[in-house]
Amino acid sequence: MHGVNLDQIGRRDPHHYGGVTFDQLEQRITEFARELDLQARFFQSNHEGEFVERMHRLPGMVDAILINAGAWTHYSWAIRDALEFTGLPAVEIHLSDVMKREPWRHVSVFEGLCLETISGRGPDGYRDALVRIKEELA
Repeated sequence: MHGVNLDQIGRRDPHHYGGVTFDQLEQRITEFARELDLQARFFQSNHEGEFVERMHRLPGMVDAILINAGAWTHYSWAIRDALEFTGLPAVEIHLSDVMKREPWRHVSVFEGLCLETISGRGPDGYRDALVRIKEELA
């Protein structure tokens, strides 16, 4: 689940987000998943309500969630509630190291709901998240 502005990576500051485009990121995640004998499905939206609606439909459709909600991570209680409603194991992920950025990025409304938070590892963080999910599902 990719949230607000994630479709713009490749155009955003490469110091924080690396040099990959959004399409390249999804290709890498697909490759990581295949290596682990997992199947990745993707969703991205810049519309909070659409993001929440998709989350409501996840149970029965997927076994777990990787969530990079972008800036919504820091204030969207609606997305937090939707994540909780899924009842699915989840890993929160961020391309940049949010703890080394602006203070408002240090807070996550998903705290306590996710198995783990992975931050600052760029695209490789998604591999780490998939490994964690695979361990949880085993």
